[in-house]
Order: sequence, then C-alpha cells, then structure tokens
Amino acid sequence: MTFFCLTRPAPLVALLTGIFSATSSYGQGGQLADYQRSATLHKQLYHTAYHIPSQVSWQPDGKAVYYAIYTPKGQEFWQADGAQPPRPAFDPAPLAAKLGAALKQPVQPYQLPLSNLKFNSGAAGLLLNFSAGGQEWEYAPATTSLRQLRKQSEGRYWNQRDDQDESGRLVYSPDSAWVAYTKNYNVYVRPAKGKDETPLSFDGAANDYYASNLQWSPDSKKLVGIRIRRNAPHTLYLLRSSPADQLQPKLETRPYPKPGDVLPQEQPSLFVVAEKKQIPLATSLFAQQFSLSQPVWRKDSRAVTFEYNERGHQVFRVLEADAATGRVRPLIEERSPTFITYSSKLFRHDVADGQEIIWLSERDGWNHLYRYDGRTGKVKNQITKGPWVVRQVLHVDEAAHTILFAASGRDTGQDPYLLHYYRVNFDGSHLTALTPENANHAATFSPDYRRFVDVYSRVDLPPVAVLRDAATGAVLQTLERADLTAWQQAGWQTPEVFSAKGRDGQTDIWGIIVRPTNFDPKRQYPVIENIYAGPHDSFVPKTFMSSNLAMHELAELGFIVVQIDGMGTSNRSKAFHDVCWKDLKDAGFPDRIKWLQAAAQRYPALDLSRVGIYGTSAGGQSAAGAVLLHPDFYKVAVASCGCHDNRMDKMWWNEQWMGYPIGPHYAACANVTYANQLRGNLLLMVGEMDDNVDPASTYQLADALIKANKDYELVTLPNQGHTSGGDFGERKRRDFFVRHLLKQNPPAWNELPAQ
Repeated sequence: MTFFCLTRPAPLVALLTGIFSATSSYGQGGQLADYQRSATLHKQLYHTAYHIPSQVSWQPDGKAVYYAIYTPKGQEFWQADGAQPPRPAFDPAPLAAKLGAALKQPVQPYQLPLSNLKFNSGAAGLLLNFSAGGQEWEYAPATTSLRQLRKQSEGRYWNQRDDQDESGRLVYSPDSAWVAYTKNYNVYVRPAKGKDETPLSFDGAANDYYASNLQWSPDSKKLVGIRIRRNAPHTLYLLRSSPADQLQPKLETRPYPKPGDVLPQEQPSLFVVAEKKQIPLATSLFAQQFSLSQPVWRKDSRAVTFEYNERGHQVFRVLEADAATGRVRPLIEERSPTFITYSSKLFRHDVADGQEIIWLSERDGWNHLYRYDGRTGKVKNQITKGPWVVRQVLHVDEAAHTILFAASGRDTGQDPYLLHYYRVNFDGSHLTALTPENANHAATFSPDYRRFVDVYSRVDLPPVAVLRDAATGAVLQTLERADLTAWQQAGWQTPEVFSAKGRDGQTDIWGIIVRPTNFDPKRQYPVIENIYAGPHDSFVPKTFMSSNLAMHELAELGFIVVQIDGMGTSNRSKAFHDVCWKDLKDAGFPDRIKWLQAAAQRYPALDLSRVGIYGTSAGGQSAAGAVLLHPDFYKVAVASCGCHDNRMDKMWWNEQWMGYPIGPHYAACANVTYANQLRGNLLLMVGEMDDNVDPASTYQLADALIKANKDYELVTLPNQGHTSGGDFGERKRRDFFVRHLLKQNPPAWNELPAQ
C-alpha cells in the first residue's frame, strides 16, 4: 500500500523523483524527499522477495503439490512431487490469452489475476479452479480449455447470521422413502412417492416456527427439528452519501445484534415418524442460549448431539439427546469465571461414532487436548500438557489413534508465538515434533496427511520451503529458498524481534522494531506503535513480512515503528488472556509502555518523548484510548473505524470479552467516557458504510470531544466500509504523524501539478 492518492499514484512518484536532493534524505524526516523515498521503497520491495511459495495446493490424489512464487519474470506456478526437482506447473501464456479474451482486458502471462486457486484432476489431466474478474473458472493446461463455471457468490456483510426461515425445502430420508419439510410453521412428512402428508408438530407459529433444516436419523425412522422463537432484530442504518447509480443518497440497513439485545431461542424436538410422535427436549441444560449448534445424529441412530454456548460465554456444553426417550445429558461441560473462547479455542472430534471424544480446553490454564469416554462423559486422559498451547487440530487419525496438531510455546528459548507442528497418540504418548527449526512454520498437508509442505521463516529469517514426511518430520526435498537480493539492494532494514518484561516484572512481552533504511543510531527518532489488541488472537507478525510493507514505508518518513502483543491478547496462558476480561480499555498498555521503555533503554535512538500510535477497528479503539487514558506517554493517535463504546459494536465479539448482562463496566471501558481527558493530537477516520463497527461509534466520540471542547480531526470516507482508508487514509495518517511528531509540514499535495 502506498501513501499516494488512489487516482494518480504512478505519475506522482515520477514527479517527486526529480525534485529532491540526495543529502535531504538524511535530514530530520518528514520532507518531500522522505515521502518519495518511502514510495520508492514500496516499488523496490513489492513482489521482489523471490521464491517464497504462496497459494500452496495439493493435487487431490496427493501425488503432487503446486504453489505460486514471484521471480524476476513475475508470478510463476510450480509443481513438486518429491521425486524430481520442482518445475513449472503449466505454461501461463495460453491461459493469459484465453482469460484476457474472456474478461475483455489485457492479461499478462506472469501477472495472472488468479485467486482462490486450487489444482484438481480430470479426464484431461491437471485442472485449475480459480476466481478472476468476479467469476469462477476452470482451466485445463493440456488442452488450453478455459470454462466459466459461475459468478462468485455475493459477499456477506459483517455480522450476517444464517437465516433459518420457515419456508421449507424437501429433505429426503436416507432410504429415500420419506420426504420431510416445513409448512405453516410446522413439520410435515409424506411418502416420497405419495401425496398424503402428515403433520408431526402443531406448536409452530409465525414468531415461533420450525426451521427448514430438518435432520433425518440414519435409519430413516426419526427426525430432529428446531423451533425458533424470533427476536426483535436490531437494525443498523447506513447512509450511502455518494452512490454510483444515482445522485441522491441511499439509506441501507443491516441486521446487527448489539450487546444486550434479545436473541432468538431454539427448542429442538425429536419426531418418530411411524408413531407420528413428537418428543420435545427438556431445555434445562440449554436454557440461556447464545447459540445452539446444528444437531448431528449418531451413525447408529441412537442419539443426536449438539453444542450449547450459554449467553455470557462462561458455560459451554456438548449435549446428547437419547433418540428413544429425549433425555438430554451433558457429555462435556466447560465453565470459566471469566470467558470461554468459543470462537477459536474449542475443538471436538467424535471417535468411533462417539465412543470417545477428542476435546480442546483451557481448563488447566493452557489450551490442551483431552480424551473423553463418550459413553460416560468422563475424561480418560489429558493428551497434551505443559506451559504451552495447542493452536489448531489438523487431523485425527482414528485408525492409528494419532492426532496431528499445531502448537506454540513448547520450545524454550524461542519466541513463544512461533507455530510448530506435532503428532501425538491418543493416550499422550510419543509426542513427535515435526518442524524443529527455530521459526514460524506454515504447513499444507496432502489429502492423505502423509506429507506436507512447510514454509518456515521469521520476520528476521527469510523463508525456506521444504517437503516433509508427516510421520517423522524428515525433510524429503527442499523446494525453495527466498532470494532477497532486490531488498538488500534497496537498503531494507531487517525488523528486530525484541522482548521485555511486562507489568508483573516476570512475563515476557514480545514485539518487533522496524527502522528506516537510512537509520542513524546517533539520531533520535519518534516512535509509532501499530496497535491491535483484540483478544481473539495475537497480532505481531511472526513470518517474514514480504507482503506487509506499510510499517517499513511509515518508518522511511523518519520514524521507528513497533508492534507489540501485550497481556489480554491470545495464544499464551489463560491468565495472560484473562487480563482483557470486562476491561478492554486495558489493551495491554501497562505491558506496552514497559516494553517501549526497555527498548529505549537498550536503543537510545527511540525518543519516548514523541510516541504516536495508530490502529483500525479494535485497534482504533485502543489508539484513541492511548491518548485519552495514557496521555503522558502517547502524544499522537490515528484511530480508524474504532469501536469507541463496546455497547455500540456487534454482540458476538463484545459479549465474549465484556460479558453479559451489560453492566457499568461497559461505560467504564468506553472512550466516550474519557473524551474530556484528551491532551494530545487525535485523528479519527471512519467509513460511512462500515457494517462491521457501527460508524455512529466514531461520531459519538466526536460528539463527546466537541462537548468537552477538545480539538481533534475527523475524516469521513464516502462509500467505504470497515477500512483504514486505503491509499488516501494512509496518506492522511502519515501526514498527521509528520505534522505532530516531527513538527514538519507535509507536502502541499494540492499544489503539485496535476498529472
């Protein structure tokens, strides 16, 4: 991303190239020459880190793997099988010609605009499935045949829930003898070859109806259906000021549940078809619902299982309903005095039709795997344990009784966020490390999980791609090694990984430091923090930043740019994570400030009298919070589409960390509450069509600042949604920091000759 205006970036780069002197690039920063050098750096680094695989995709039979790399030619697609050296997968020229003709625009062979690329096999051999130009396509390299499949599906707006409407679709029984459907808000069945229908329920109504996603038992004798009690939807209103198809503005709406809103409630029922019998399930174990999962039948039709997430996210249950009696019993129950991270840290796999259950839980303070007896609901054994976390379960091999998973923090002496891959037996024995290198590993496994491509790197270690054996981790073939020649010639400065103790004086806090290409250790530089403190993940880059150039470009203007994961973010211990509970305004600031003070003590070039901060979304909330709540440390902030009051934002995200019911702690965390404490410089940006975070949240903070007689700047972005502002927003952000941290006037963009 460059800082230039979206309409004329290239001519402006050309214009700036000839109007700066070589010596001015070593000034105090913020000069026109620094902006030009930043733009030039982007051009020098963009897609010039060569031989780094992306879009890795296995052939369905697992015999070959394909990937994209950038080379001096442009983007190329290669294949490997472990037996021969990697080689080009297909000739891109015929595809470029065919796709260009279909899209009615020029397409260059080494700049193919392919996304969602998958490799498959067909009668003609290799097939490519991909998206381009808003369409989905299939291409056969052997015959150079290009076929349009369909238009890409329309994008879903933020917070969109799947609508389970009452108009029924036909659901055939496994034996094809019966058809089930909903009608007049109730459940009906009829013979597949007949017309005589039979109602199975009578309690459905317009606002308390049976959803159409009915589920037959495998033996075709029973059904499970869900009656949904409607709620009054919360509507988000958005005014599109500048629509493309008319002069007058447009009012658009979105369903948008906010914290505290009433939610729909679901009542599962079993139906015995032959007896025309309905068995409602007792709701005592799932009464206060945030959500119920779709019921799933056991293969022998003995029961259905579903998962219950209690409102407030402090109780989560795996439930089983007996198909004969309707009795509901808990198989697994999770409880937490704070929160259960249901959206990313729970995993369940039922072994042998539920005889055992593999389950992921933070119950011992770290995210680990457990094996349950599915008949008794008792834990048979804890599979993994220790002061480290399981991050993802990739495959459960029931025949071999092994689990393939990703984890971080197990290797002492390494950054605890680095991702590694492991294999372990169900009983916890034979834990095998598959990726031993001190790096962040990204694995793509073959369909049979016998091999995998491992691309490993760090922000300070160029990527290496290897083909590994999935049982032992042994390297079968080295596929690629990154070529950074162009980056080195551009003077690129390797980001530095830095750690320091947090607020408790014991816990290591990790981050990175980015310096400009003309860095002079004898100078002092303002420091800018790129913040995102959302509790759902950790955010400091751990892989090589080949496509994340914005921090480097910002540093080039005369700053040192940092990014830090403070307490309250994820992927460490439960105690580390719990810091955010009902206190999102904390945002790890006590840890961030300690980290920056330690970094400045080691590197005097960091000037902590001039600290700025920027962020988007939850990062926008934190960036504004920095100058409101910590104005002695943070002096300048740019907050884009921030959630400045958690009561104004989407329900699922905010109730997970701030809890339910709504209490005084919500107002205590709201930036609007502290508007009168602003002492530094604040720029707010917001897209008028943001349906992720209600734009009114930014406007309400602006209103509070006006009422407090505080000075601030506001940039509204017409037609834009949840965004940092694109190129225009990037330029406004950089100019704001130059003006207030470097005390320099940015270039007078409007006075430059039109191109």
